[in-house]
Amino acid sequence: MTRAEFLRLLAGGLAAATLIPRAARGAGGYDFWFTRLRYDSGDWNVDERMPSNLITSLIDYTSLRVDPKEHVVALADPKMLTAPFCYLAGHKLVEFSAAERRNFATYVRNGGFVLVDDCNHDIDGLFAKSFEAEMAKMFGRDALKKLPNNHPIFRSFFKFDGPPNTSLELNGWGDDLVHDYVKGITINGRLQLLYSNKDYGCEWDYDWRNKRFLAQDNTRFGVNIVMYALAA
Repeated sequence: MTRAEFLRLLAGGLAAATLIPRAARGAGGYDFWFTRLRYDSGDWNVDERMPSNLITSLIDYTSLRVDPKEHVVALADPKMLTAPFCYLAGHKLVEFSAAERRNFATYVRNGGFVLVDDCNHDIDGLFAKSFEAEMAKMFGRDALKKLPNNHPIFRSFFKFDGPPNTSLELNGWGDDLVHDYVKGITINGRLQLLYSNKDYGCEWDYDWRNKRFLAQDNTRFGVNIVMYALAA
């Protein structure tokens, strides 16, 4: 599909299941490609080594055909609507433009999956407050809800008893709390946005050669998130 054809379909109001088919392969025959969302406010380009570590784990543990490169796409660009999975993170104020807000809401409501990570690993910092305010504008004040520890995302590949803690929390950074939950937005019975104050992005941001020193690969929960996002 050309960009012009895609924009015509979008303008025609077709259901996003047509625009974001989970089973479709991208360029090069890939099942998965990592898309980082660039937004005009804040600092979107954080935890630069995280994508490569998650991509490596997907290649190591799964049979997915994984694009080895990170893709950066502007949130205001309709091209982001075709991604099977998007990542958005930062530390600072989140204040979406009209185009960014429109694309984000369209993507989430129509089958796309977004992992949003607060790099401050707190619950009352600037990113947390401003991002949660944006979600309230788009989806309603009560749209973000705590995920129960038996949610399918915690057993979509590896088994977890709930969201794994990060060393950043355990070392007392941020608000000095271990956050015992993550939140999400569910559309038509399916989780379409996973929101974390645990700072998984920073936890997974290290030279890939250091992974061998870990007692247990800490990116395994990232594999769960992607496998859940791609499930039909």
